[in-house]
Amino acid sequence: MLRALLHKLVFWNRAPEPPTKALGRRGEDEAAAYLKRQGFRIIARNVHVPMGEADIVADAPDGRAVVIVEVKSRLRTAGQSARSAATPPEAAITIRKRRKLLSIARHLAAANGWHDRPVRIDVVAVEFTEGSPTPTVRHHIGI
Repeated sequence: MLRALLHKLVFWNRAPEPPTKALGRRGEDEAAAYLKRQGFRIIARNVHVPMGEADIVADAPDGRAVVIVEVKSRLRTAGQSARSAATPPEAAITIRKRRKLLSIARHLAAANGWHDRPVRIDVVAVEFTEGSPTPTVRHHIGI
């Protein structure tokens, strides 16, 4: 009882989670579930390092490679602009983002002693369509 009251007092003024953050979290959950079904073993999620964040870090199904996974999510809704509707989530991976992911991968490899294991970067795109219970998932290996 006291714990519940304290929780309410501490968190009463927290702002609700922005819709984009909630969508990103939902996309990461879908991506992790997809990767597990494909035989990946999730090592960690939302790994923060000085140069950024790795959404998912996993062992590849072969058990050899370590995979840094960037997840990009989009929500498709009625009335969405034609440009937005035509742009896939993975299009958000720019040259700058690739460089950042490479820096994150190098840092994680050095910090974890993965010198004898290949480390690669994959992208998982997750598209949610309004009214559809199942998202579309695309896995791009080794960007």
